[in-house]
Amino acid sequence: MGELLERYRRKRDFTRTPEPAGAVAGGRDGARFVVQRHRARRLHYDLRFEIDGVLVSWAVPKGPTLDPGTRRLAVHVEDHPIEYLHFEGVIPSGQYGGGDVIVWDTGTWQPVKTDDPRAAVRDGELHAEVHGHKLHGRLVLVRTGDEGDRESWMLLHKRDQHAVDGWDPEEHPRSVLTGRTNDDVAADPDRAWRSGAPASEAEEVLLPDPLPDEAVAELEDLGEQGTWEVFDRRLKVTNLDKVLFPGDPPVTKRELLAYTARIAPVALPYLRGRPLNLHRYPDGADAPGFWHKQRPDHAPEWLGAWDNPDADPGETTTYVVADEPAALVWAANFGALEWHPWTSLVASPQEPTYALVDIDPGEHTTWEEVLTLARLHRTALDHLGVLARPKVTGRRGIQVWIPVVAGYTFDDTRAWVERLSRTVGKVLPDLVSWKWEVRARKGRARLDYTQNAVNKTLVAPYSPRPAAGAPVSVPIGWGELDDPELRPDRWTIRTVLDRLAARGDPFRALLGAGQELPEIS
Repeated sequence: MGELLERYRRKRDFTRTPEPAGAVAGGRDGARFVVQRHRARRLHYDLRFEIDGVLVSWAVPKGPTLDPGTRRLAVHVEDHPIEYLHFEGVIPSGQYGGGDVIVWDTGTWQPVKTDDPRAAVRDGELHAEVHGHKLHGRLVLVRTGDEGDRESWMLLHKRDQHAVDGWDPEEHPRSVLTGRTNDDVAADPDRAWRSGAPASEAEEVLLPDPLPDEAVAELEDLGEQGTWEVFDRRLKVTNLDKVLFPGDPPVTKRELLAYTARIAPVALPYLRGRPLNLHRYPDGADAPGFWHKQRPDHAPEWLGAWDNPDADPGETTTYVVADEPAALVWAANFGALEWHPWTSLVASPQEPTYALVDIDPGEHTTWEEVLTLARLHRTALDHLGVLARPKVTGRRGIQVWIPVVAGYTFDDTRAWVERLSRTVGKVLPDLVSWKWEVRARKGRARLDYTQNAVNKTLVAPYSPRPAAGAPVSVPIGWGELDDPELRPDRWTIRTVLDRLAARGDPFRALLGAGQELPEIS
């Protein structure tokens, strides 16, 4: 068994490639498959089936299809380590297979007509029933010839209930893990492989260092109040067992602070250097909340601040600026259940760094209609070549963030987003209202471009929302708009950290990616 990966390893220099060196995995119930879209010297798709603890692999130049009338060339290549199931990243130029890779599809499979799929491959014919996100039904691989150490096979899809005439894999180009395209991965890989590490530890998610478990344990050990040392700051925390979110079980302030401390390093890049509007609910999400913008006099000296030179009498003169993770923990301890950063920086408050699309559902708007409007924006932005990412709000809607270069005014971004959304709205005019007053919209959705204004804010990525169960506003990949399990309040402070560990942060692609906004005709 240990020789199954020998050919794979001979072809790679693991001091230079981020691919896993891997080890043969032990037995497990069920079997998995993966298809990677791989742009090396030529675009191709890598089809891999888990057999005997490794991934038995074929390179398919034109990709697998659901079209039963199509036959695809498939070249049998070396077995790959099981860690390749989740490999999505960039293989360096000059290395074997150099290029960008996404997980185009993945799922489970069962061999058909054999109890020994390794023997079926050896004998030149494998029937596989696949259950993926994109591929379903019966795939058949048949060996057609040998050219040295390269075996040519034919790949086809049986005409079954899952067959779709004319189905083209290139019309479905996004990763099922992250929603990214190959271009996105090439621009900003969010995972790496440490070749010298054991196979089980080879994958590294490129997220900031998390809060040490010891700090969370210290919070758990406190009584109703006390002093908590977190991120090298000492915070006086109070009312730790107070219920802030109803639920089963309810969410206490102690749990909110633990979540905030864990998520702060991930959320901070979207808050740092920006005035912060706090939506406070000191009596919990069941009681009325209020906006708090003025940095309080009792705030600790180390807490970031910005004096607004344009403040009129009666307006906020000094804002909190969350320039370090402990600042976000301070805000949560202050009763802020929502965090709303400006879309401009204190260095240039009149220049937004993001253009924002706010898909705000009306009283009669269904979730499927919200998804339809989001998908139309996805199509429009793809057509324009604009990098953007959506996020669910934790309530009912979806927002889209678009990074822009310095120099735009809020008038510029508002006008551009209005043109974009009005173009989208023309496709399904019965779903959209452009009226300002809620009653005048007659229950229809609003594509709210007016959020592009100074001191107008949308909820921050990974901010909680004041509702039962403590839902969170979570960045998603574009491909997740097609996930039947997606809901705007799908993740809570109890589940979003597991998602981060599995999927990474889709919004990372936006950091430092300012772009000029193209003309919309």
